[in-house]
Amino acid sequence: MFEKVLIANRGEIALRVLRACRELGIKTVGVFSDADANLLHLRYVDQKVSLGGNLPQETYLNVEKIIRACELTGAEAVHPGYGFLSENAEFVERLTERGFTFIGPGAETLRGMKDKLGVKKRLHEAGVPVVPGPLEALRSLEEGREMAHELGYPLLIKACLGGGGRGIRVVERAEDFADAFQSAEREARLAFGRGDLYLEKLIPRARHVEVQVMGDSFGNVIHLGERECS
Repeated sequence: MFEKVLIANRGEIALRVLRACRELGIKTVGVFSDADANLLHLRYVDQKVSLGGNLPQETYLNVEKIIRACELTGAEAVHPGYGFLSENAEFVERLTERGFTFIGPGAETLRGMKDKLGVKKRLHEAGVPVVPGPLEALRSLEEGREMAHELGYPLLIKACLGGGGRGIRVVERAEDFADAFQSAEREARLAFGRGDLYLEKLIPRARHVEVQVMGDSFGNVIHLGERECS
């Protein structure tokens, strides 16, 4: 069991991790950007460290600053929440090299799963049905327009990396494509450090049902049953 965990996230996500740590008797460290200095979770952590700056690249996506915060506070492990560095294999490797534990998948697992388009390709090759759409990332706005015309509207523009609904835009009409493309690319770059995008057909009134699986470093694996996330 860890004695102190650094929460490399903010807001409601950080509050959830904080509550779990408290229930387990684990001390917590919060990190924050200048703009987030008054967020609620920072009132309840045992220690807090300013990351300086406002942009995600300067703060929550800055690997060296997160590691230095661990060194400064004596945190043994980092819980990333979701988004930001939670799917960054390079971060996991650098954290481990410096003697800290990443609470989440290993670097190799993350490399295999972080690119949603890459995962979709592997599923398609394995014969698993996937949502219709090109299996290539968009190289430009013009190429995106051409692919969108072939795929047909309505459709989704999606970030290749990350999760949490970031970098996703619904496009109902061709005349809205350029604004949606630029908006999704900008948000993906800010949230995940890369603005790569791809297209999928929009499925109206779809249901989002998950089966969540958890495992630890000792070979124990459980599933949490079905979860309705719609």
